[in-house]
Amino acid sequence: MNHEELAKLANYLQLKFKNPDIKLKLSNSDSSMAEVYMGTEFIGTLYKDEDEGETSYDFNMSIIDIDLQ
Repeated sequence: MNHEELAKLANYLQLKFKNPDIKLKLSNSDSSMAEVYMGTEFIGTLYKDEDEGETSYDFNMSIIDIDLQ
């Protein structure tokens, strides 16, 4: 991913979740992955997948049971 993609994806997520505090940071270890933050809190990962000329993005957010209380 490049910085232009990150900006577009961050804007999309901010609008979709109605939260301007969502930020993306490119992973140091994997150029097809970005870390997703809400403010300073890490909330998930975003992966880029290119297959047969099409590009998609997969947002993954894990929720642990103690956070549900």
